[in-house]
Amino acid sequence: MGPKGVVGLAGALIVVLLVLSSVYIIPETHRGVLLRFGELVETDIQAGIHFKVPVIDQVREFDIRVLTMDLPSRQYLTVEKKPLDVDSYIAWKIRDVDQFYRATGGDEFRAQSLLSSRVDNGLRDEFGIRTMVEVVSGQRDELMHTLRDRVNQTAQSEFGIEVLDIRVKAIEFPGQVSENVYRRMATEREKLAQEFRSRGRELAEGIRADADRQRTVVLATAFAQSEETRGEGDGEAARIYADAYGSNPEFYSFYRSLQAYRNTFMSKDDIMVIDSNSAFMKFLNDPQGAR
Repeated sequence: MGPKGVVGLAGALIVVLLVLSSVYIIPETHRGVLLRFGELVETDIQAGIHFKVPVIDQVREFDIRVLTMDLPSRQYLTVEKKPLDVDSYIAWKIRDVDQFYRATGGDEFRAQSLLSSRVDNGLRDEFGIRTMVEVVSGQRDELMHTLRDRVNQTAQSEFGIEVLDIRVKAIEFPGQVSENVYRRMATEREKLAQEFRSRGRELAEGIRADADRQRTVVLATAFAQSEETRGEGDGEAARIYADAYGSNPEFYSFYRSLQAYRNTFMSKDDIMVIDSNSAFMKFLNDPQGAR
């Protein structure tokens, strides 16, 4: 290849490089701005193929999709001066590329820092006018909506950013406060348990006393019935004995004397001194019982 061919090839390469450096593509998810010698000459460049002056012009691209940012845990005081550790996040996107670039220099981290500062101040103000119960449950959604609207209005007017949502992920007590709360909860539960135990002992004593009373009544009733039955039995026995004695007094006297002899002479060692003419000895002296 001759010198002219080399020069022509070099010229063609330079032209290709110039053409390539003059063309840039903005993705569908981004918007761009064009800078010339560091000065903004074109903003809100839409997606597609565009041209610029090589070397002189510079293109900056910005993601216009919804972005999220987790905020560091911060401590806020409620209206009762109770501290709470709060974790939150922000969902946002670039709404006005021109204003975003002028306010932040196109630095996404600077934009996040500005948003974080605004949300931090807003949370501090909203927590400061509410009680702990309202913050945790009662007015939590209202707090988030109010804060989002206020921060969104500021962010759009100052930074070209639209704040889509601000949410609190977690609300916790600080370590020392948590220990105090748990200790108080444990004390309250112990007090409640003690009340239940006392009430249970009181009920148990009542049940036990009623059972003892019923036992006493049952035993007294049973004893009265047994005595009545025994009295009736003794009366019936006495009646039978009386009838038997009345029907044959001599046999009854003989039978009773035999029982007396059996009881008296049960032991061989028993010694009894008695007159042989006594009534006790009548059946021993005469089987007919005559004196």
